[in-house]
Amino acid sequence: MDYASIRLKGFIQTHENLKHAIAGAGAGVVSSMVVVPLDVVKTRLQNQGKAKPGTLLYRGTVGTLSRIWNEEGIRGLYRGLGPTIFGYLPTWAIYFTAYDYCKAQWSKDFDGTGHEWLVHILSAMTAGATSTSLTNPLWVIKTRFMTQSDKTPYRYNNTIHAFRTIAKEEGIRGFYKGLGPSLIGVSHVAVQFPLYEKMKSWFAQTDATAGNTGILLASSLSKMAASTATYPHEVIRTRLQNQTIKPFKYKGIIHAFKIILEEEGYRGFYKGMPTNLLRTVPSSALTILTYEVIVHRLDILKNS
Repeated sequence: MDYASIRLKGFIQTHENLKHAIAGAGAGVVSSMVVVPLDVVKTRLQNQGKAKPGTLLYRGTVGTLSRIWNEEGIRGLYRGLGPTIFGYLPTWAIYFTAYDYCKAQWSKDFDGTGHEWLVHILSAMTAGATSTSLTNPLWVIKTRFMTQSDKTPYRYNNTIHAFRTIAKEEGIRGFYKGLGPSLIGVSHVAVQFPLYEKMKSWFAQTDATAGNTGILLASSLSKMAASTATYPHEVIRTRLQNQTIKPFKYKGIIHAFKIILEEEGYRGFYKGMPTNLLRTVPSSALTILTYEVIVHRLDILKNS
């Protein structure tokens, strides 16, 4: 074993949370790089409101992919890759660290009470709120990159330029646009992770779906259920994050809800949802599978 491996093993033995941070960060990076084009499509569909005269709208997943490819090339499909990677590194590292820490701590309080399921819900919500609050500035930048074009009032050259521009023109509040809907979206992980834990346990008892296959099935199904239940908050968040010119069309969450409902109907809250399912299900499955594999490998290193 080389010196670097010995040092890493020592860190893991001393700091158990480091294992989950490394696994979470690695899992987030892997999944984000795979599904960025679908993320771009989903974000653009979410962002377009009521059609204005002469405006060419994006139409569906395939139509939007084709249009971006024809108008912007391969670079258009990977807009926002930089802030996405920068965002997922701390987000998943914080999330999985907080989730496993809370689950370990609160399991003691709920052990034998018959309410162990509350541990997963509370842990998921706490971890989600923590990671969302700390990394919101990166998600604002990611959303802006994915929607920017010759017609948008914002044009950023890179992540650093975006940080400087938003800080100068919008102040600290600019980095926290859409935080409200994002915190509401914590209910997403409160649905997903308890369901994932339950399904993973159930599939583990079934020989046909043992091991990694069970993890993939559990993560995919739980993500699909959670995404469907909480999707409207993503549309509202995207609209709020992209507002840069005053007076803002949407003055807050409730006002945005009313305007979208009035102009676009209930379908407006589900724009880009088919793309979102195509994106999030494999992304979640890959994220959680990668996380579990990395944790397993680090445990082997720790015990070797």
